[in-house]
Amino acid sequence: MPDSDTAAPFDDIRDLMRTLPEADAAAVAAVRARERELTKPAGALGRLEELAEWLAGWQGRAAPAVTAPQVAIFAANHGVARHGVSAYPVAVTQQMMENFAAGGAAINQISAAHNAGLKVFDLALDLPTPDITETPAMSEMDCAATIAFGMEAIAGGADLLCLGEMGIGNTTIASAICCALYGGAIEDWVGHGTGIDAAGLARKADVIRRALATHAQHLTDPLEILRHVGGREVAAMVGAIIAARSQRIPVLLDGFVVCAAAAIVQGLNPAGLDHCVAAHRSAEAPHGRLLEKLGKMPLLDLGMRLGEGSGAALAIPIVATAAAIHGGMATFAQAGVAKAEDAD
Repeated sequence: MPDSDTAAPFDDIRDLMRTLPEADAAAVAAVRARERELTKPAGALGRLEELAEWLAGWQGRAAPAVTAPQVAIFAANHGVARHGVSAYPVAVTQQMMENFAAGGAAINQISAAHNAGLKVFDLALDLPTPDITETPAMSEMDCAATIAFGMEAIAGGADLLCLGEMGIGNTTIASAICCALYGGAIEDWVGHGTGIDAAGLARKADVIRRALATHAQHLTDPLEILRHVGGREVAAMVGAIIAARSQRIPVLLDGFVVCAAAAIVQGLNPAGLDHCVAAHRSAEAPHGRLLEKLGKMPLLDLGMRLGEGSGAALAIPIVATAAAIHGGMATFAQAGVAKAEDAD
């Protein structure tokens, strides 16, 4: 650990990212061995077989199962929203928080349908981060503290974590992060978000251009990118992803904003997302490009762009089914079925 008298707030996070646990190799080997004996042609279940291995490796057990899925939504507000980068006013973030609490949002229905727990975290909605075209979103201390909050927020024994977010203006934040991390034309990283028109899209791109120019000297490090042009919900999700890795909890990533947080983690350690699967490709145009950068192939592509962890939660039954098939199928010996190599 760094010396407490000289350590910067980000030092502990950087140290943690250098010592991430890996998947349980014995559990993965056991799943592969059983897979070869199940009553089906090798590889016939495609990605379901890969998901069973992935789940086993991160749960650390040869008989993977999804019995306690958890959806965690992190909500924050952004000063940059004052530039009209969203089709909705900032007040909608708080209104949606109340809708979550009342059980009226889409994610409430999806979570209930799949017996998933749902937690929603208010990250100081009454204190939006400053306008990133003028000043950093967070100090290093505040950013590190928010990451730490996200790490603590996922406590509770989940065996599959679905990450989601809520925050008017946060696709602008996600686009700024991606531009800073990966470069390229700003327009390639900007989408319609909540449904802005062509004029709004141009305004959004200009806001991001101004923000990147303001912070140009500080955009060479993932954590500095996060604190300068990010947001509290993104920082908290960075913490949740890191904590899930440390606790060997497999993670389903939702859409563009969640994956922007994942990109920060991968920027800190190229293997930092091995415990994560992309649940879906959203209709937000740059999300597909970001998934390619992350090296993640989505499980679903339903044209959704809701946020809330909705795409991640919809993938719960796919992962649970992969585990159920693996554990419940008979082997060739049990079923008295000849294996391919036994045939004449």
